Amino acid sequence: MTDQVVGWSSLVVSLVFVLIALAVTASEHLGLTRPILIALVRSLAQMTLVGFVLVPIVNPETPLFWSWLWVLVIVIFASVTAARRIGDVPGIFPIALLALSAVGFFGLAIVFGLGVLELQGRTLVPVAGMVIGNSMNSAVVAANRVRESAADQRSEIEAGVALGMTVKLASRRFVRSSLRTAISPQVEQTAALGIIVLPGTMTGLILAGVEPFAAVRTQLALMYVILAGVVIAASITGVGTLARLTTSDNRLIKVARSN
Repeated sequence: MTDQVVGWSSLVVSLVFVLIALAVTASEHLGLTRPILIALVRSLAQMTLVGFVLVPIVNPETPLFWSWLWVLVIVIFASVTAARRIGDVPGIFPIALLALSAVGFFGLAIVFGLGVLELQGRTLVPVAGMVIGNSMNSAVVAANRVRESAADQRSEIEAGVALGMTVKLASRRFVRSSLRTAISPQVEQTAALGIIVLPGTMTGLILAGVEPFAAVRTQLALMYVILAGVVIAASITGVGTLARLTTSDNRLIKVARSN
């Protein structure tokens, strides 16, 4: 198993592919060179820090309390990140927090409460990160799509309101489209498992020497939970965004159009 561990020199070698990508973006004048470099530096710093912090957490002798505390930090940080990425929607942080807390609670309850995986520090933190991280991305997409629809299709929504509809009813078609946009990528990724995509968890387990069918079962269980989490987070955040953009007297708050 130690033969499959990537050393620092190997990590540096893996950056060769990134250098090719940087050359492509520079030649096409995409303006992504600086963001890519910042992403590389941030990921290196953050993952190095995580590596140091995970050492005591994955220790079997460390109380599980610290792993649960880390999960709480993941939920809060993901909610703050989602709220920042969504834009000018008033009161969106509580909505994001509700969505990601629900995903975390039910997802982890199923994985560990029903015995899919054994509850340990080395399993709790990674699973929480995968489930909540994927859900955060779908929540951001759903909220932004609803917000853009409220801005771009404002006249149609207001016409429906003028005919006696509620904002929720007049916006139903746009909200449904927004949720499909947010959820569909995860559906497609789940459908592509095995043929096109060999997911990271399965690959990591196989590299660690786990029997392939055991790795497959573990990956499928996690992907099913992730898919459900994406649906729940996108739905709560999308519908919640529309609610935040609707006044108590059934009017649509004016938001800036997307660029």
